[in-house]
Amino acid sequence: MAKSDYNRERKPSNRAAGSDKRKQFSKGKPPRKKTTPQKPSNPDEIRLNKYVANAGVCSRREADTYIAAGNVSVNGKVISEMGYKVKRTDDVRFDGRKLNPEKKEYILLNKPKNFITTTNDEKGRRTVMELISSASNSRLLPVGRLDRNTTGLLLFTNDGDMTKKLTHPTHGVRKIYHAHLDKNLALSDLRKIEEGLELEDGLVKVDDISYIQGSPKKEIGIEIHSGRNRIVRRIFEHLGYNVTKLDRVIFAGLTKKDLPRGHWRPLTEQEVINLGMIK
Repeated sequence: MAKSDYNRERKPSNRAAGSDKRKQFSKGKPPRKKTTPQKPSNPDEIRLNKYVANAGVCSRREADTYIAAGNVSVNGKVISEMGYKVKRTDDVRFDGRKLNPEKKEYILLNKPKNFITTTNDEKGRRTVMELISSASNSRLLPVGRLDRNTTGLLLFTNDGDMTKKLTHPTHGVRKIYHAHLDKNLALSDLRKIEEGLELEDGLVKVDDISYIQGSPKKEIGIEIHSGRNRIVRRIFEHLGYNVTKLDRVIFAGLTKKDLPRGHWRPLTEQEVINLGMIK
């Protein structure tokens, strides 16, 4: 079909016929619907299921089931009402155990050098808290310590029970360090460390120690669960070696995989479950 024929076949537009449909609508604003003013929420109150979930007992959906079953009490009274709100100062208990409504958070940091493990420092030195300042609005505390020149994994949390578990030596939390010495470690000294050393504050035993495969014999892998101050450095210093670099590469099953130096990340749900299973 020729172009001129196509033009003749086209139907005239509504606009050309003087019937622009848009003119049928009013340009004024539609009448406002009357709405009932909503009562502002009280920031001091929180839904009971959220309170229970934040305490780490279960999910909010599961909390509803427990509440309906009578497992939760508020100020000594069993509450089974859905949507019930409590104040953060209320005494909320699950099966008799008092709950803390603050949501549990867990942050893993790959600590760089020249940061001290403390919440503040009177001398104005840089602290690890600066590195995780944007991680959470909650007050997180470091689990254990790494000295200023030691790098590697450092966990932060507001979960006091978890902190106690991970820092108490009876739980045998696995910690592995990569140590660089100022000279090769003699095999005889490696054997002495394996057997245990008597330091000024008592006997210390390591869980494992070995040379790093494919590296000079001044690079050592050492696994230990003792939480004594500067314990890895002191072990080598006792035998006449200086530790030039010390890096914690594994802590309680957590690793530095995909976590660059100076960066942090929240733990995954599975990692938190794994920590909770430590006996």
